[in-house]
Amino acid sequence: MTDPVSVERLVKELEKLKQEMDAGRLKHSEYDQRLARMIRELRDRKVDTDRARITAAIDDALGRGIITQSVKDHLIKRLGLS
Repeated sequence: MTDPVSVERLVKELEKLKQEMDAGRLKHSEYDQRLARMIRELRDRKVDTDRARITAAIDDALGRGIITQSVKDHLIKRLGLS
């Protein structure tokens, strides 16, 4: 069995996606594919914390401009946090 994903790693991966998009190294379709892959991994491996901490980390990423509201909504829905 694989170790759970840390909240810190989730945020780090979201930051990495944002940086690559901002630098023009990712097309929107590639961003969507990588985000979907990240969500699958999170669902398969689980996250090593509770719902409140995951939600707070996603809210913080939105507040810092790492993700958009639509990405936040998608993460919340796909991770079963709503």
